[in-house]
Amino acid sequence: MKDIKVLGSGCANCATTLKLIDDIARARGVAVKLEKIEDMAAILGYGVMSTPGVVIDGKVVHAGGVPDRKKIESWLN
Repeated sequence: MKDIKVLGSGCANCATTLKLIDDIARARGVAVKLEKIEDMAAILGYGVMSTPGVVIDGKVVHAGGVPDRKKIESWLN
C-alpha cells in the first residue's frame, strides 16, 4: 500500500489533485492511504514552497500545480 500525502492549504488545485489521485488509484485497483495535509509547518517541513505538493512513501514527487494523469499513473505503477 502506498502512503500518499497531498500538501496544500485547501485550495481548488489541492482538492483536484487529491480527487485525481483517488480516482486513478481506484480505477487501477491500487491500494493507497491518502491523506490531506493543510498545516503550513508540516508542508514546509517537506521543503514544499509551492502547492499542491505530493509526497509518496515519504518522498516529495511533485510540487506546484495539478499533476497530469500520466504522471499520477506513473506514481502508482
